[in-house]
Amino acid sequence: MDDSHQPYPIAAAPSDSIGRLAELISGDPTARLDADMKHVLDRLGDMGARPLEQLTPDVARRQPRAAEAIAAILGQQSRERPDDGVAVEDRAIAGADGELPARIYRPAGLLNRLNPIVLYFHGGGFVTGDLDSHDASARALARRTGSVVVSLAYRLAPEHKFPAAHDDAWAAWRWLSENARELAGDPRRLAVAGEDAGGNLAAHVALMARDARGIRPVHQLLIHPIAGGDLATPSYGEMLRARPIGLPAMRWRYQHLFADAAGLADGRIDLVSRDDLAGVAPATVVLAEIDPLRSEGEALAAALAGAGVPVSRWTYDGVTQGFFGLGLVVTKALFAQSDAADALSKAFTPKRRS
Repeated sequence: MDDSHQPYPIAAAPSDSIGRLAELISGDPTARLDADMKHVLDRLGDMGARPLEQLTPDVARRQPRAAEAIAAILGQQSRERPDDGVAVEDRAIAGADGELPARIYRPAGLLNRLNPIVLYFHGGGFVTGDLDSHDASARALARRTGSVVVSLAYRLAPEHKFPAAHDDAWAAWRWLSENARELAGDPRRLAVAGEDAGGNLAAHVALMARDARGIRPVHQLLIHPIAGGDLATPSYGEMLRARPIGLPAMRWRYQHLFADAAGLADGRIDLVSRDDLAGVAPATVVLAEIDPLRSEGEALAAALAGAGVPVSRWTYDGVTQGFFGLGLVVTKALFAQSDAADALSKAFTPKRRS
């Protein structure tokens, strides 16, 4: 029997008991849910969504998603999805091992040339997620920044173990650097963005681009990024029962991503332990309060600032990992989208010489 896709076990650690104590002190995280966020999660539950750690990757990829919950909520409220004026084109671009699906978003009012471009990496913890699951996030970035957004469907685990996604992300950046003008883009105004796993990939690209002789991003937008290998941070301890993503779900993701536990210590994952962050693109770090990744996102922002990198950090209370694209029903997502777009737009604005 082929067991190449079987996860290696990440056993419960002594820190789990510390986590239970932390949860006792901080309280049940679901009690702190914003009403909008709770509405989405409750609807997902009604539709049959189950915790990731109870599922195989294949089943997890086919279960109800937040986008479907949003559609159901809009239907209940007799609301129609508004036309955002963003044109979409599906195409293939070069990955590290062959072509990969991508989706290009073009907002209304683009120039004939020299538009800013954002290379966007979807979330899903390297195991789930695709172009459709995070379509709303990419659309929001395109509409709010007036930039072309290129969203990449990188390879997922367990079929493609670490570092396949990282290799794809770097290959996509090289492709974009060479083809920006074909997309009516300005090679001097390229940025990277992503959510959880995608935020990690965006940071990886920024680091690689700093060291390569070529085009560098002008900004990195890191939305609740995977940035560390420590599963005993304060937010992990507080999120034993968080939904949709808590400690058990993150452990499940890593079991499928890595061939062995050493992967968590790799510098491409454990960004907060690196001592070579100086000189990367300025960053905006967007965090969700009810998220096991919150502490490592805070640590990454601090590490970047300590290395002299301009960085802004925003934490949104009452929302969970995956909230960013839920702006049609979650007000905090609209705030986050506005803050993120403002940071990107400022990065895209040519600096005036004094």
